[in-house]
Amino acid sequence: MVDEKPNKYEHNESLPIPTYEEATSSRPSSSQSYLGPEQVSHDAERQGLLSRSRPLQQNGYEAPTVESARSSLDFLPSSGESSRRASAEALQREIQQMDVEEPGDPTSRTNRFSKRITSLTHSLSSINLPFRQYLPSGQYIRARIPSFPQILRFQPNWIIVGRIFAIFLVVGIIWLFFISDLFAVRNRRIGSGMFRPDDLRNYVQNHIDADNIRQNLQHATQYDHIAGTEGSYFLAKWMETSFIQSGLDNVGLERFDVYLNYPKKGGRRVAIIDPPELAWEAKIEEELAYPPEFQAQQTMVFHGHSKTGNVTGPLVYANYGSREDFKRLKETGIDLTGSIVLVRYYGTQPDRSFKVKAAEQAGAAGCIIYSDPADDGFRKGEPFPNGRYMPADGVQRGSVTLSSWVVGDVLSPGYASTPGERRRESKENNPGLVNIPSIPLAWRDAQKLLQALKGHGKKIEDPEVIGGVPDVEWWTGDSDSPIVHLMNDQVEKDREGIYNVLGQITGLEQPEKSIIVGNHRDAWCFGGADPGSGTAVMLEVIRIFGELIKAGWRPLRTIEFASWDGEEYNMIGSTEHVEGRIADLRRDAFAYLNVDVAVTGTDFKAEGPIFESALYNILGRIIDPADSNRTLRHIWEEKQYHMAGLGSGSDFVAFLDLAGTSSIDMSFEGGPFPYHSCYDNFDWMDKFGDPGFHYHKALAQIWALLILDMADRPLLPFDFNVYAREVGKYVTGLQKHIDEKQAPVDLKPLREAAGEFVKNAKSFEEWGDAWMKAVTDSGGYESRAMAIERMSHNTRMANFETNLLDLEGGG
Repeated sequence: MVDEKPNKYEHNESLPIPTYEEATSSRPSSSQSYLGPEQVSHDAERQGLLSRSRPLQQNGYEAPTVESARSSLDFLPSSGESSRRASAEALQREIQQMDVEEPGDPTSRTNRFSKRITSLTHSLSSINLPFRQYLPSGQYIRARIPSFPQILRFQPNWIIVGRIFAIFLVVGIIWLFFISDLFAVRNRRIGSGMFRPDDLRNYVQNHIDADNIRQNLQHATQYDHIAGTEGSYFLAKWMETSFIQSGLDNVGLERFDVYLNYPKKGGRRVAIIDPPELAWEAKIEEELAYPPEFQAQQTMVFHGHSKTGNVTGPLVYANYGSREDFKRLKETGIDLTGSIVLVRYYGTQPDRSFKVKAAEQAGAAGCIIYSDPADDGFRKGEPFPNGRYMPADGVQRGSVTLSSWVVGDVLSPGYASTPGERRRESKENNPGLVNIPSIPLAWRDAQKLLQALKGHGKKIEDPEVIGGVPDVEWWTGDSDSPIVHLMNDQVEKDREGIYNVLGQITGLEQPEKSIIVGNHRDAWCFGGADPGSGTAVMLEVIRIFGELIKAGWRPLRTIEFASWDGEEYNMIGSTEHVEGRIADLRRDAFAYLNVDVAVTGTDFKAEGPIFESALYNILGRIIDPADSNRTLRHIWEEKQYHMAGLGSGSDFVAFLDLAGTSSIDMSFEGGPFPYHSCYDNFDWMDKFGDPGFHYHKALAQIWALLILDMADRPLLPFDFNVYAREVGKYVTGLQKHIDEKQAPVDLKPLREAAGEFVKNAKSFEEWGDAWMKAVTDSGGYESRAMAIERMSHNTRMANFETNLLDLEGGG
């Protein structure tokens, strides 16, 4: 997960970013931008690829070999072998036997009808007419059709004529019921299909298996898998196999060639070089996260998309690296020109890229960011391996890409960087990249730097600026501070291959409309919580839906599943995917459901206000893993929790901000953990994050039920009243900020528009009530005309956030 991007820095120059129409006009819009000639889709070809080593990184970064990793495939049984049902028929019988109504659900008014909208949603071959046994067989009829000479001598056989008439009569009746609109009120039954909606929900909820999720995570964290490395590629092939075994349609890898950087052995250095009596060099690397006999390859310490550089300068401490921190130093007379700035993670500037950018704008030559124990270490509680917090040698890797200016591949802004795409922007003066070198450190190493500042600059008295590193007297440092050498020599790949894994369940009523479900796969090291917890949950959700597919179930709308690559650098895989099919998504994508870090604690949170009502209803079904006497809905109601708008920092960004697809992000959150370090691994999750994987199971239930709601309810369960409420709250907050700043801005037109939105939202919601009343009054049947109007209503709801995009001048 990349950092949130709450602020923007001013910049003078920006790259000429083409419009989406210009970017996509040279090639067809397609939701299946797969590997083309290089795609590996057959088992023989896949095994051929996996039998070769695929060394992607040179100069010190050695990805795990496929041969060493392949044996871990035996870790899990195939989805077919581990299925809870021996056959699709047995599963179907179980689903049909379930008959538990969903209690207390206001939207259950559509539950009874969601699978019975169209008359042809299930194969006619499955229909057993009560009088079918009395119809003549095709063989019987063919045997009695007279030849041409016989026709000339034809003598009417009234028994045959009667039978033929009966055949035409039956066909005519079927045509009237299923094709024509003669019986308009009763041609679409919404209550008598193969699968009852509540049975589906009960099956999905009751068959999520926490042990499966645990095994998924154990497999996914056996080796590091940074984007573009063999580790990430091998994990992609494993997930592709899982998608296929679950019965998904159109499974394949989607490749993009993007700009990535990797550390070199011996290419990074942080050292005090003057005065000689203080000479010292940082260890930089973490200790081994696992004992040597079990140790997998471990990622070196670096910043994604950092600047290559070799600089020296006096050391200055700048607290959290916010603009206010640098302003405070300047006001106290501290000259930062040519300095090496030391800042800590989190705090008043949570975005690491903005810390580096602020240091650059202040005149610094380089930036070091360290993990302070007051924020995520022993000052909070017991560190790993005895507790959940960051140990002394733990280092938070991460990207320093300026995502607020360029999201996705920074060398192909506005268009997808497919293997055949030759346009590339320059790295120099790129608005998405910082211009000074940076490197992350553990507090174990930062301690020596902080101790060396004693007596230089101003002594710090403000407790908000003093960190938690022990045995330190806190000083700011100045131009006379000890000289520090910062070197960041790295491998830079302008076109490195990354791979999304895609698969889908094709819908029946509106197969062109899609609900997209995503989680990223790449990690800075082993990725126990980020993103492995989300990956493990998604695989279990896919397994459950695979069981439904085998039983013959299909949703009304298409469900697309995606495992994104390159998220940690700059949400690259998801953004390139969106840029490659932007027109399709704006027209046909109904919702994007994202889970990044699934579980780090016990507090369930979600963002995306348009989903609030649907999610509240789902939470009413989910028992709190810590208290069997209450549901997660009870907890939210006690807290009066409301879903706010999404920020940034995960794969929903491109869907929401570029395509205008209504999006949600969900997770169980907790306190700090060894974020982006190699101590974020399976052992951490198994011992401290979620022992027993109970919260993983709960999130899988929530995610799966929300997918069902979005893909299989006749009416999309969007709530525009909630959305209008949040817009009103935003306008009120903006007015408060303007008043505090005494800015000459008149928000009257915006307040009036927000008030009008509230009225229109209420009116829009009333259509759904009218539709339900009409269907109920007709005994659960829907006319064809009303079905068309309902689908149009859904499309208008889905287009709402797309229409909020600023597409003037081509977007």
